[in-house]
Amino acid sequence: MLKLWLLQLSLVLIFCYACVVAEARSQQLKKTYVVHMDKSTMPATFNDHFEWYDSSLKSVSASAAMLYTYKNVIHGFSTRLTAKEAESLQKQPGIVSVLPEVRYELHTTRTPEFLGLGKSETLFPTSEVQSEVIVGVLDTGVWPEIKSFDDTGMGPVPRGWKGVCEVGRNFKSSSCNRKLIGARSFSRGYEEAVGPIDETAESKSPRDDDGHGTHTSTTAAGSAIEDGVNVMSMSIGGGLTDYYRDTVAIGAFTAMAQGIFVSCSAGNGGPYANSISNVAPWITTVGAGTLDRNFPTYVSLGNGKSFSGVSLYSRRPLSGSMVPIVDAANVSSTSSGNLCMTGSLIPAKVAGKIVVCDRGGNSRVEKGVEVKDAGGVGMILTNTDSYGEELVADAQLLPSANVGEKAGDAIKNYISSDPGPMATIISRGTQLGIQPSPVVAAFSSRGPNPITPEILKPDLIAPGVNILAGWTGAVGPTGLENDKRHVSFNIISGTSMSCPHVSGLAALLKAAHPEWSPSAIRSALMTTAYSTYGNGKTLLDISTGQPSTPFDFGAGHVDPVAALDPGLVYDATVQDYLDFLCALDYSSFEIKQATNRDFACLSSKTYSLGDVNYPSFSVPFETASGTWGGVGAPSTVKYTRTLTNVGTPTTYKASVSSQSTSVKILVEPESLSFSRQYEKKSYVVTFTASSMPSGTTSFARLQWSDGKHVVGSPIAFSWT
Repeated sequence: MLKLWLLQLSLVLIFCYACVVAEARSQQLKKTYVVHMDKSTMPATFNDHFEWYDSSLKSVSASAAMLYTYKNVIHGFSTRLTAKEAESLQKQPGIVSVLPEVRYELHTTRTPEFLGLGKSETLFPTSEVQSEVIVGVLDTGVWPEIKSFDDTGMGPVPRGWKGVCEVGRNFKSSSCNRKLIGARSFSRGYEEAVGPIDETAESKSPRDDDGHGTHTSTTAAGSAIEDGVNVMSMSIGGGLTDYYRDTVAIGAFTAMAQGIFVSCSAGNGGPYANSISNVAPWITTVGAGTLDRNFPTYVSLGNGKSFSGVSLYSRRPLSGSMVPIVDAANVSSTSSGNLCMTGSLIPAKVAGKIVVCDRGGNSRVEKGVEVKDAGGVGMILTNTDSYGEELVADAQLLPSANVGEKAGDAIKNYISSDPGPMATIISRGTQLGIQPSPVVAAFSSRGPNPITPEILKPDLIAPGVNILAGWTGAVGPTGLENDKRHVSFNIISGTSMSCPHVSGLAALLKAAHPEWSPSAIRSALMTTAYSTYGNGKTLLDISTGQPSTPFDFGAGHVDPVAALDPGLVYDATVQDYLDFLCALDYSSFEIKQATNRDFACLSSKTYSLGDVNYPSFSVPFETASGTWGGVGAPSTVKYTRTLTNVGTPTTYKASVSSQSTSVKILVEPESLSFSRQYEKKSYVVTFTASSMPSGTTSFARLQWSDGKHVVGSPIAFSWT
């Protein structure tokens, strides 16, 4: 069941497009649909829109009922229909779209110091100043009793708050306070699909039975559109589709139009290219990087060699003496035995031994449970080439160590070459100052943007590996049914964790600059992000150990202190995004589906994707037919951008650095002089590229500087 919890949240605003519903039972013929109505076309014979909605629904189904009605993101309702009824309803006058339900997946301390927040008082209001920034989180719920929601020292509930604290069987009105100011759950679609909720097993309230929502919410605002939200955080993602069929993009557009900053997780499909999700240009898309903190655990082998790994196991350790070690592939009853899938290990061959399991196929903690259930005394989880040297710590149920690919290969070689292999696992607590950091997480989804290659995604990265935040009291830290441990905090990883970091930072910037638009806030975060270490070398990709690219990290790793004073911003309005849809050749009807606005593209106007006022550049070139050696006529494209001065009057000069000799870059003009705050100046960048083999990529960087501020933009080139 999807539950929408509001840590200062607008509820109806986007739920209508982001409800997560269980798969329909096979014997059921009906599915849940969201029906988007054109409010302006209601016949005069109806007294109100709800009467019109009901009449339209009854015309195709006498038994169907409206589950929810909507009036913010769209005008319309949700209901249960057969495919034939939905098709019939779509043909009626006044129907904009009939979209089937979408099941969205969750994109599943040290970070304030790592981000530099502990060193800067400028980001936080003084005790005399009350901030009224409201952060909303769409997720699995909230566990209000944990310390992270203590409202000690908080001011009154913001005057702009219009939401409610929904009372349920296990969620009281007192569960909300001056910090957790509202909460709500939505379950009608779920219950229509699978039947009534068993409240002995799952909460029919805003209470979090999963842990994901509590973790993301306490990350976004754990230290500090109807309902009046300022920032919306959504650590969910679904399939890629056109924007007028992307339910998250549709909801986010209306939020953006009402001045709400929307951040979404990039997805956990890395390290593969084109795995990015939530790519609409009005959404801030966040990938994941590592921290400089680790939880070291060492594997000592009988041959005297030792390898470092990580683990969060904190119960009774191994005695320190050596025990037999086996490779799961040799003690399994299945062909994929190396993955330690449930029921695959042979107890007689595992009992009393440490088992080496490969990462992939099932969750990392499920592998540990399988080893434990088969009688194993410890587990070594080894990365495959998909994950490289990325080390993700888990709260396993038995002594364990997660090790990189190289260490895993060495351990397996020892097992196969020694007639009596032995090993032990030793934990070393917590270690700070790990370098290099950050590095791009292997699981973090990558570009290029498969929907609109001219928009670079992700936008940036933030901490998303081994993140400590609040946890539900309903399940143990692994989330597994047989994990009976209870904790108030947990450490988990995913772009679900990096997204709320950016949401929280956006709230800080909004508090400091209430007049800034969502695009201005995103621009400040992007143009001040860093993509190199202190030694000037590019951030590494942990999956390869090699330098990463803007397709991996976007503009770079977020730097909140620098973002507070960016100098210049790339601002964008609703009109800019409408022009963007025109550049995609969307029809008026498709634009209405995507934006809930009546808008017609002008036939007399030329629309260009290169003119979207985005803080980064992505330039796709077509490879000339039959040219694989770089021979062919050069391609020339022009991108236009407009900068807004949010600092003092000064002059900025442009500079370009490029990896490629195959693309010439011309910036006109080369300097921009601002005489007042909020003055706007435009410039044009011309890219002239030689033909290159299909699949070639290259990168550059454009910077504007006045000697104090550096306003940076990544540039990505690709040939297809």
